Amino acid sequence: MENNDVKISKKKPIFPVTPALQKYLRLYQREAKLPITYNDLMQFNEAFPLMDKYGKDSLWEGPIYAQDLIEKLHSGLKEIYASLKASGNLRIVEHKYIDKIEYCTFGNTHPFRIRIVNRLNDVYDYFYIKKADASRIYGLEMEEILSPNQVNYLVDGDTLVEEHIAGIPGDVFTKGQLYTPEFNPTRIAKEFVKFNERCLIMLLGDMRAYNFVVQITPDFDDIQFRIRAIDFDQQFYEGNLKVYLPQFFKENLPYVKLSMEQLTEKTVLQYQQEERSSIVHRVRSERHRLTDLRDVSKKEELTTPENIARLKQSMADYFNDANYLYCKNMTDIIELNIKNIIRQVKL
Repeated sequence: MENNDVKISKKKPIFPVTPALQKYLRLYQREAKLPITYNDLMQFNEAFPLMDKYGKDSLWEGPIYAQDLIEKLHSGLKEIYASLKASGNLRIVEHKYIDKIEYCTFGNTHPFRIRIVNRLNDVYDYFYIKKADASRIYGLEMEEILSPNQVNYLVDGDTLVEEHIAGIPGDVFTKGQLYTPEFNPTRIAKEFVKFNERCLIMLLGDMRAYNFVVQITPDFDDIQFRIRAIDFDQQFYEGNLKVYLPQFFKENLPYVKLSMEQLTEKTVLQYQQEERSSIVHRVRSERHRLTDLRDVSKKEELTTPENIARLKQSMADYFNDANYLYCKNMTDIIELNIKNIIRQVKL
């Protein structure tokens, strides 16, 4: 696996949620009427920087709200958590309270991170409230349909609510745990290869180490690993093919080196084929939902004509397949990716 540094030159614009996408979200129970919105949380005049445990700027801030607004926000946030976790059943928040509201100016959707705590046992959870961005929503849906992972989120107009995805941030994992003696390095390398393959097929970009987490699951005879995306802002926007291959980001170099140390070309091909087969199974079981998503996204303007032209030419060269040159949008490219792997699995 080759590694070159990849830079994303411009900040991606936020694309609005169209009526057609709203209809899709309603059909698949992703739409909700929320008691407070993203704009409600923006009603603060001051904020203080939050440091991490090493005393460095975490890029998150602590917003300061007027006293008469706090009660309304906390009550609404508890209702949102109940909608996200239990279809609105408020019994799950009877003994919970909002411990922290944190705001991040880094990234496209400027998220709020909410920490909610159970006062009976101090167990806590997080969830996020962000600006609704159509690109991100399509990324979440593609993750739900084509990856082995489930995502939980709700949309209300310009407000997006997302469940916290637990795991060790990819950059933190490389610094402290990548070469842990009891971890099987081949299993980690295998998962990175599969993640790399999945991102390209789904056109999920910018999977630098801090945009994914590593989940560790003890098994009866070994430890299993899974790499999960946590940032979906760069769903099929960029025209640079390398943006959709995590192996090309310098932040992921430790994973690339591990893969080169542990895997042969033959085993890399084997793991890529395993991931393609898994995607085919998921496509077959979710074909109606995938078709509905395709029909909506094909009509949307979610990138530039220049990016589409550049990417379809790169895909045609990468896969030696001239059919990519006839794609009219990013959805067509993903559809052709899926059709090609279905053909490969059948062979």
